[in-house]
Amino acid sequence: MHAEKTNGDTKVSLSSPDVTGHDVETLNEIYSSTSPIDVLRVAVDDLYKGQIALVSSFGAESAILLHMAAQIDTHIPVIFVDTGKLFPETIAYRDKLARQFGLTNIQTIQPDENLLQNKDPNGNLWETDTDGCCHIRKVLPFDKALAPYVAEISGRKRFQNDIRANLGFFEQTDRSIKVNPLINWSPTELADYVIKHDLPRHPLVAKGYPSIGCAPCTSPVAEGEDTRAGRWRGADKTECGIHFVDGKPVRMGG
Repeated sequence: MHAEKTNGDTKVSLSSPDVTGHDVETLNEIYSSTSPIDVLRVAVDDLYKGQIALVSSFGAESAILLHMAAQIDTHIPVIFVDTGKLFPETIAYRDKLARQFGLTNIQTIQPDENLLQNKDPNGNLWETDTDGCCHIRKVLPFDKALAPYVAEISGRKRFQNDIRANLGFFEQTDRSIKVNPLINWSPTELADYVIKHDLPRHPLVAKGYPSIGCAPCTSPVAEGEDTRAGRWRGADKTECGIHFVDGKPVRMGG
């Protein structure tokens, strides 16, 4: 790969990076003005070809990134963790988007059955230990599924919280490189993309669920509330534990 960005008379060139520790700051400089789909294309087709997976919850905004990815490679690995506690509408939405976008490599990952029998035999751990429930039903399966890949595609956006406010398109974590194609987009740009491409919406959005997770821990959001107010309502918890920035947990996106 050979990318160039021209600033006056100056050209910055980058050869194929060492995926074990390349300079994400250089990547962010080179692609700072690049569109989301072009960032996604260079990550999938060039930088991490054959070594990257897209992570999707098939939630409220997931169709946008999945639609972009399908235009580049319909066989891109899509990691979807079925916690066993999802809304039936989310499973149906996954199947609908897969058919409509022609996605052929959706990998539905489930929690380890032996671990569930040991830690959550009655299926109600979420009532007493939400973090523990998320850990065994989402975080551990997610980490295992992503182990073969050097890079992962995330749907996070800067406007979602302060921790994400300074993130770039590319981010180095302890586990891998995160690629955040939608990081710069505003709610208006997201909505415009959905309308322009006539994307299917998650059926629960119309019922007052702007952020959708597991059924026991997700409730409708009233007018004027934060879009994440319905996640783990009444608990001192705002995220599932999958995304961390500088050691701090941040909310899931998409």
